[in-house]
Amino acid sequence: MASNKTVFFIIGILLIILGIFMLAPYAIQLIYNEKSSSFFSSAIITIIIGILTVLTSLTKEKQLNLKQAFLFSSLAWISIALFGSIPFMLSSLNLSFSESFFESMSGITTTGSTVILDLDTSPKSILLWRAIMQWLGGIGIIVMATTVLPLLKVGGMQLFQLDTSGTEKILPKTVEISTLIITIYSSLTIACAFFYWAQGMSIFDSIAHSFTTLATGGFSTHNDSIGYFNSPGIEITATIFIILGSIPFIAYLKFIKGNKRIFLQDVQVKGFIYLLIVSVFVMFLYLFLNNSELSFLDNLRISSFNVLSILSGTGYVTDDFGLWGKFPLIFFLFLMFIGGCAGSTTCGIKIFRLQILFIFLKTQIKKLIYPNSIFLVNYNKQKIEDGFINSVVVFIFSYLFIFLIISILLSISGLDFLSAISGAATAISNVGPGLGEMIGPNGNFSQVSEISKWILSFAMLLGRLEIFAVLVLFLPSFWRT
Repeated sequence: MASNKTVFFIIGILLIILGIFMLAPYAIQLIYNEKSSSFFSSAIITIIIGILTVLTSLTKEKQLNLKQAFLFSSLAWISIALFGSIPFMLSSLNLSFSESFFESMSGITTTGSTVILDLDTSPKSILLWRAIMQWLGGIGIIVMATTVLPLLKVGGMQLFQLDTSGTEKILPKTVEISTLIITIYSSLTIACAFFYWAQGMSIFDSIAHSFTTLATGGFSTHNDSIGYFNSPGIEITATIFIILGSIPFIAYLKFIKGNKRIFLQDVQVKGFIYLLIVSVFVMFLYLFLNNSELSFLDNLRISSFNVLSILSGTGYVTDDFGLWGKFPLIFFLFLMFIGGCAGSTTCGIKIFRLQILFIFLKTQIKKLIYPNSIFLVNYNKQKIEDGFINSVVVFIFSYLFIFLIISILLSISGLDFLSAISGAATAISNVGPGLGEMIGPNGNFSQVSEISKWILSFAMLLGRLEIFAVLVLFLPSFWRT
């Protein structure tokens, strides 16, 4: 029988793993002679707490029922964000607990928003830790999206459940799925780091940026982000691997199992590529007509990279798009909500939900014309029931409603209109930079109030865990069952 002990047992294991990863930045502290042992202290604290949590949660049955799965989803991310904030508090950056937790939550949710004022002069150990947090967050959300969230039936995620009967049953065991995902993810990261290095990045920068590129997180080691390198080759490399990180990892699993045409057949992947092409064309056309100083190729490069970065939720920037005019602000705000594919490292509403919504609207219009007809709804060669469509519609409505609430709360806490709107959008969509002078591409979140940082941190968690997986914990009936 599943119990809460199982939840804390797994969280203890995760904390031990997190503590072990803290030893990598400690090695950087030694290599670069930073004269600090903050990461060693953080690792010891985290590992000890993790071991104690495991020892006090030992149980013969290692199972999770639906209630424990919901509880685990939220507690795991909160716990990792909490302990991940310790190195920030102990660093020479003099960050408060609110700022440290914000930075940590931004990392583990692969958001990319930061409160650090000067990345160029920050300790390299901190820069690496930020990258590691996003890399771990990328793995975590992929594993959850393919093993946990489908079981919770959050906003239509049951569509991607792997352990079903028939031809869609890819792998029989969750452990095997997770192992394959980590192998694929790690291999792509190594390849990304190599190509970054080959294009001129230092070894440190190439490793750090490969972590945040595959995770579509966007943390950089420089204030000017990818724009710091001013290299078309690096931008092309980033573009390729951001797209690879935005593709559902279920598709990679199916490819390994023998479906060599899956990337051409998957409706969600095709939808993402089509949307990306159209969005790039729109932005390219706008820049071409309104910025005569840039050449054709420069316009294409700048519009392609920044559109992909915002759509995927990566948050890398090569230019201050806040200076491009009014239209890009509205257009990028729209792209923030969409996001990438379900089962990838991206966030947002997700492509498949918008496709389902479009199919639903199309069916409703047909019913007006042919009221006595019966229409079968299919998506990716799967029959879609009305209950599934309802869950998708409710998710989209709830997503936008929560965004509105967060915007109001941020406005009450002191942010101006544009910062409040874009801050809520970038937090719940896990994008990173907002719009405006304060939190835009050339700004950061250091100037927002303490209460705003906590609101934004909560919004990041909501967006990363598909909203309902968190909100269900606030229902009294959840704890009575």
